[in-house]
Order: sequence, then C-alpha cells, then structure tokens
Amino acid sequence: MNESNRLNRLTAVRVGLVILGALLFLTLPLTGTASAGQGEYFPQVIILPDGFQPEGIVVNWKGVFFAGSLADGAIYRGDVVTGEGDILVEGEEGRISVGLAYDPRTDQLWVAGGPTGQAFVYDASSGENLATYQLSDPEDQGTFVNDVVVTLSGAYFTDSFRPVLYQVPLSIGQELPDEDEVEEIELSGDFEFEEGAFNSNGIDAPVGGGVVLVVNSTLGTLYWVEPDSGRAVEIDLGEDTLANGDGILLDGDTVYVVQNQKNQIAVVRLAPSLLSGLVERHITDDNFDVPTTIGDYYDFLYAVNARFGTSPEPDTQYSIVRVPKY
Repeated sequence: MNESNRLNRLTAVRVGLVILGALLFLTLPLTGTASAGQGEYFPQVIILPDGFQPEGIVVNWKGVFFAGSLADGAIYRGDVVTGEGDILVEGEEGRISVGLAYDPRTDQLWVAGGPTGQAFVYDASSGENLATYQLSDPEDQGTFVNDVVVTLSGAYFTDSFRPVLYQVPLSIGQELPDEDEVEEIELSGDFEFEEGAFNSNGIDAPVGGGVVLVVNSTLGTLYWVEPDSGRAVEIDLGEDTLANGDGILLDGDTVYVVQNQKNQIAVVRLAPSLLSGLVERHITDDNFDVPTTIGDYYDFLYAVNARFGTSPEPDTQYSIVRVPKY
C-alpha cells in the first residue's frame, strides 16, 4: 500500500470515528503555536516549540499525541492530522518528563521522571496533576526512571541505572493507589546489568500485560520479563543487536526499536514463543535527528527528535517525524 492510499484510509477511518460523516478537517484542529500549514494534513514533520527538549511521545487512538520535555517536565499535546498543538501541562523547575504512556480506560497520561526518581500522572484532557510517585531516592542511589507502560494490572517503569522495575498497581474502576503501594521488582534471570552504563530503557507490553518487553541500551539486548517476579528471558536475535535501543513499540508480533544515535528504527519480528526474533530491516529518514521514542497511528510511526549532541538553547528547534510502518 503506497503512502497516498494509507493517508486516504486514515482519513476515512478518522471521519467515521470522530464526526460520523461530517468533514473531518472542519472539526478537529487544535489551536496552538505549532502548525502544519494551511491545507496540509498528516504532515511528515510536526514542529514543536523552540527550546522544548522533547524525549518521550505517545499517540492515542484519536490521533492526539503527547510529548514530554526534559527541560522542565512540560507536556505538549497535538494532533497528528493537522500538526497543530499547544502546551497541556506547564513546565516546573526541577521537573522532568521522559517516557510516556496513555491509559485509554481513564484518559490518564503516565510520565517517567528521569533522574528525579519520580512518576507523574496527568489528566490527559485538562492537564491536571492527579498523582506524583517517588519511585526511588536520587539522594541515596543513582536513578533514571526512563520509560513506562500501562497494563491491566499496573503501570511499570524502567530505571536505566538500577536493575529493577517499579510497579504502580492498578485496578479497573478504583482510584489511583497511594505511594506506599508502589512495588520495586528486581530484574533477574537472563537480565544483564552493567554498572555505570545506561541499561533498561524502552518498555512495552502486549494486550493483557502478562509479560513486558524491555530493551537494554548499552548491551543492545531485548528481553521479555514476568512483571510480577522480574524474571527476564533474553530474546535471541541471532547476530543482530539493538545497540542504542531507546523507546520501543509493540504492534502484534512486531517490535519497533528506536536506535537513537544510529538515527534508525529497527523492525523486529518476534516468534510466537517470544524466545527469538528477527531484525527484518531498519527504517531511516533524512529528517531523523537522534530520535528517541515513537508512537503510532494506524500505518505510521511518529518519532520525536531529541537532538542529543545539539546545544539545547531557547531557540533550538525540535520536531516529530512521521514514517510508514511498512
């Protein structure tokens, strides 16, 4: 299927989901400072505010994306159809946003807090800060709470400087738990940890969340992990590795792994047993500038350019790049 056909299909689906026969583009644009340009829809490059310093991104089923800021923890909300958006959560001094996950059951946005050791939960419509969890103490130990996935049983966070997962338990229809209910789960089994290196990074899970998938950035290894026990099993990739693996996205039996410094996304086909996988190809784009994480909307991936290595000045430009999955 060529890109034109993909876009036509996306437009038709969006029409049916949102306006039931009315013209989609007369009703959905968000008012904001970043724009795709009049008459242009599903832009290949979406411009973020200057100086934003993005790292994480997630896209919900409506085509609304959320991107977080390393600079001050701000959250930007936009529309993949129009490219327009605005700040949903204002930044605060000392706050950081890294990986993000969206829970469609509650319309909540879960955010990993990096070196603060924190996790944040926001109302994805209003931007209200619903909860803050102190997952680890940065004063006592090195920590970098990097990424998050929400499953039926809880929100699970990786820590790049510690061989653990953090679980915030969740139950359908119940309020967010108290901080003392957060569990630290030690990673074991095949998981390898290198002191002083950036280890666990991206995390995702199949529907149901019986296991989670985690990539190790330094070793380039991919694991499936039993979230309750922490037992990890390395997925055999043959001679291939996923060095510089950052954000990951699981889509059926395919895992898309962003390799930040390599400016590419690895496409890994998993065996049904999850014991092995095949790196089928790599997705590249001239617009990539150290992409870190991805979200998806139908046949497309949306990669956020963190531009690591470029001095983060107030006027530094940042963007999100759309690429086809197939």
